[in-house]
Amino acid sequence: MSFKDLYSNSEHRTNLAHFAAIATLAAADGVINASELDVIDRFAKKLGISQEEYNEVMKKENKYPIDPPSDAQTRLERLYDLFRIVFADHNMDAEEEAMVLKYAIGLGYTTEDAKKLITRSTAIFGGRLSFDEYQSLL
Repeated sequence: MSFKDLYSNSEHRTNLAHFAAIATLAAADGVINASELDVIDRFAKKLGISQEEYNEVMKKENKYPIDPPSDAQTRLERLYDLFRIVFADHNMDAEEEAMVLKYAIGLGYTTEDAKKLITRSTAIFGGRLSFDEYQSLL
């Protein structure tokens, strides 16, 4: 097996773990609505998730841990992706906020920094910001 194959597998595992976190976050309020499912489906394609992996992740019991990226840019992109799924229904309830906080801490943010990012992101996030706009506002 080549080094490239090892890297690809690691990258796919990271994408799968991120996809699982997004799906878990979407289901935090007990139901995944149509707009959230649309966003989940787009992320599945974007992240290269197979149908078998998709079906496994969408089960109630989620077995994929958070796999934190090593650089700040990617961590912020992952958090941005989560806010996109949360605000797909234009609302963030307490369960979703708790999941975002847990995920942000899992990504490597301190509790204090994660809370600040969530507060600022909630205040500015309209569900249609590009990542560049989101990053500049934070």
